[in-house]
Amino acid sequence: MHDPDSAHINTSSAAEEGIANAVIPGNLPVDEHVEEVSENGKKVRRRGVYLLPNLITTAAMFSGFFAIISGVNGSFEQAAIAIFIAQVLDGFDGRVARMTNTTSAFGVQYDSLSDMVSFGMAPAIVMFSWGLEPLGKAGWAAAFIYTACAAMRLARFNTQVDTVDKRFFVGLASPAAAAVVASTIWLGSEIRPNFQFSLLLALLTAGLGFLMVSNIRYNSFKGLGLKGRVPFVAMLVAVVAFVVITIKPALMLLIIACGYALSGPLIWFKARAQQPNGSNGE
Repeated sequence: MHDPDSAHINTSSAAEEGIANAVIPGNLPVDEHVEEVSENGKKVRRRGVYLLPNLITTAAMFSGFFAIISGVNGSFEQAAIAIFIAQVLDGFDGRVARMTNTTSAFGVQYDSLSDMVSFGMAPAIVMFSWGLEPLGKAGWAAAFIYTACAAMRLARFNTQVDTVDKRFFVGLASPAAAAVVASTIWLGSEIRPNFQFSLLLALLTAGLGFLMVSNIRYNSFKGLGLKGRVPFVAMLVAVVAFVVITIKPALMLLIIACGYALSGPLIWFKARAQQPNGSNGE
């Protein structure tokens, strides 16, 4: 005798099995990442993600996360160094992806999220824990301005990456802003800022945030021919620079980072001053 309840159960089981085995175009499981990538100049569809560049991106994000934990626990020098380590790793993942022909849209988005942790959240939280806490709400407001501007800077970069001149960044890049914050913390990690010093740090933190979302152009140095031959003296200068940085790393990194952060506004003001009267700058 036919049991309608049994038929209903069998139908439901079949439907659930069908959902579990559902596929997307190309006969690939729905839970597998699939995207179109470039390989040897050709567009092909590949399943999964590339391991090596995304592993480096993960290491960079871990360094940023470690910086946050260290800052909250009061290990400010350790936190600052971790941010610089994240910068080094962040500079490698994209180059490794291009060298190994493993660039992908997933890698680009993952790198951006990693940057948000390492250069958006970590510098702001560590700076607040070290030097902004005496200001109370004003302190965390300055830290949030930095974080929000870093997020907007990264979002704008992602949407303009194919349309802007690659020789320049529009606005201060988030790793460069993080370098100013990290080197400041590293240099003063042994002191506890008083209220007046904390006010200066709040202005610095918020100011870096506004520079990130400004329209001021910064040299990206992507036009440098690092693969070509250079005079012997250039190699000597590089060696001396490494030695000087090694002697006083925090101070020298702060000078370099601040010099780059100020280069954009200085060039902008110089260009404005040289414009003839009546020019609108366009």
